[in-house]
Amino acid sequence: MSTPHSFEPSGDWTPELTELQLRRSQARAMGGPEALAKFKASGRLNARERIAALLDDGSFRELGSLAGKGHYSREGAFERIDPTNAIVGTGRIQGRKVALHVDDFTIRAGSSEATIADKWIYIERLAHQLRMPIIRLVDSAGGSVKLLMQIGGTKIPEYPSWPANELLKTVPVVGVALGACAGQGAIKVLSSHFSVMVREQSQVMAAGPHVVLQAYGQSIDKNALGGHLVHRKSALVHNEAANEADALAQVQRFLSYLPRSVFHTAPVLQATDDPDRADDWLKDAIPRDRRKIYDPRKILASIMDRDSVFEIGRWQGGSVITALARLNGIPVGVIANDPKVQGGAMTIQAAYKMERHVKLCSLFGLPVVNFVDQPGNQTGLEAELGGTLLGATRVGEALNECRSPWVSILIRRCFGMAGALHAPKYGEALNLRYAWPSARWGSIPIEGGVMAAHKAEIETAPDPAAKRAELEAFYLNMTSPFRTAEKFGILDIIDPRETRAILCDWIEDAWDRVCTDRLAATA
Repeated sequence: MSTPHSFEPSGDWTPELTELQLRRSQARAMGGPEALAKFKASGRLNARERIAALLDDGSFRELGSLAGKGHYSREGAFERIDPTNAIVGTGRIQGRKVALHVDDFTIRAGSSEATIADKWIYIERLAHQLRMPIIRLVDSAGGSVKLLMQIGGTKIPEYPSWPANELLKTVPVVGVALGACAGQGAIKVLSSHFSVMVREQSQVMAAGPHVVLQAYGQSIDKNALGGHLVHRKSALVHNEAANEADALAQVQRFLSYLPRSVFHTAPVLQATDDPDRADDWLKDAIPRDRRKIYDPRKILASIMDRDSVFEIGRWQGGSVITALARLNGIPVGVIANDPKVQGGAMTIQAAYKMERHVKLCSLFGLPVVNFVDQPGNQTGLEAELGGTLLGATRVGEALNECRSPWVSILIRRCFGMAGALHAPKYGEALNLRYAWPSARWGSIPIEGGVMAAHKAEIETAPDPAAKRAELEAFYLNMTSPFRTAEKFGILDIIDPRETRAILCDWIEDAWDRVCTDRLAATA
């Protein structure tokens, strides 16, 4: 009977471990010394420097670092690898876990088709399934015709395994434009809850200047085509940054207000600001002269926790302000009208901005405070051609679906259809509504309404201006907020200096409701 053959190992794993380290070092070399030097000369951080600047020190855990195109000798021995231009992995920001998808421009200009799509799609699927925020640092030239040589044909333009829409329903998604983001790169920036681009350095566009020239015979600079000034008007990109450090800092701050996913609650900070703090100047914050304006951002900074207001969409739809902030350490969404822009009226851009902010807060369980000074929808031919009423209707739909606890502080005007959109009207949440003594409301502003209703009387009066002023004064007395309070048409009229204390008391109960709802949803 024969004895079974026993296998004895011939040695250790030093050759394989040596090859592993070699492959890793070549991956970390990215596009190579020459490409990295050229990129550095442009004044930008490379992909790995961006990761280090964004994440907590030493927290990045890379996935798929060995993916790329391998080169071998005739005998099959490994020689070198060309890494892919997508760097993916997980890390931490202020100790909280995030997923990261980063373009490496030093390899084929970050082209989305010069990489292994399965790699970047994997990290997006991981973020969705493990319920963690995902950040895309985008610096991508989009598609490339060189793909045809690689695959020997063409492909239908789709990524069927990319859960882009499911991510938006589940976890915070952030897109950062750090260079020219065309085609797929633009979609990665825009398919997000928060996007930011660097002024003069980044562009977000469907296609670059070369494609535009070929298609339309139009020669245009890439900044004129998709730079930050373009997106102040388009409202596609939320924020702009002075430089890369500013952009990454904005990402860190945005995520600090949000939960890990819709199944979690947002982080609450230790309160450091007195909830009963009352800045005396607030009593005169709203000018008595109705034709004078004021600074709503100063009011927000006074009432919210100190230094906690983070504005989103500063340069677009300027008649409404949208922001994240804290009350007694608890994160909230903030909305306010800005009378310095279009008188605070609801424009199509402002409607889009308010709609997406309401949806963000509802999705991630942030209570909302709305400081209302709404004169109504923008009017005139430009407004009608722009579809302002449709925009306002969409705001109404978003409010109807909103599940956030809500409080409205009516500080000056609240008129017409747009004024009616100051808060959700339905659902289970019992929304609160307070007013300052300076507030006025109705179906139409007094100034325009008096002229419309008494046109003939005013024009035939010996002193038309005096007659108009007399009628306006009469109707203003009729619109006193105290008359509405007598009928319990407003919850209460409050001294502006009481606002912070009232809101800090409200947020305790609002936050308990949010936590209870999240617990019930995951039970």
